[in-house]
Amino acid sequence: MKTLYFGGQKSGKSLLAEQKALSLAGDEKPYYIATYDNSYGDSEMAERIETHQSQRKDAFITIEEPIALAKIIEPHKTYLIDCMSMWLLNTIDSKEYDIFNALDTLAQIDANIVFVLNDVSSGVIPLESMSRKYVDRSGIIGQKLAQLCDEVYEVKLGLEIKLK
Repeated sequence: MKTLYFGGQKSGKSLLAEQKALSLAGDEKPYYIATYDNSYGDSEMAERIETHQSQRKDAFITIEEPIALAKIIEPHKTYLIDCMSMWLLNTIDSKEYDIFNALDTLAQIDANIVFVLNDVSSGVIPLESMSRKYVDRSGIIGQKLAQLCDEVYEVKLGLEIKLK
């Protein structure tokens, strides 16, 4: 089963995605793939990471992997990837074709995968080219994930709206 949760910042998507992964995992402990590359030295992001870690306590086995997601996912297990937006940032210099291939590879693995993606496409078109590229890629990746996933949920104000 492949599931996508997407929504704005602080919409509650990670918590709902965690609950979904736990329900899919049954008696086994699911894996939490953290995609943030902590080499930026961003103290605010460090606080966000600590909040996520305390929220999930020891309910997950955490794996930090900023790029090579398919290499660490094993069949017949359950994974939460939080988040694809950070993965996108980490792969921003990759060709769009390679990004799609990576997503197709993930979709073909016989595992439960819950994806989390920030919705950044509801604002104005950024003036700066790298920001435009990021927003455009985020929208394209969101469309591709929605196509590949069995279930898709939009999250607003902590409420999930099932789209697929």
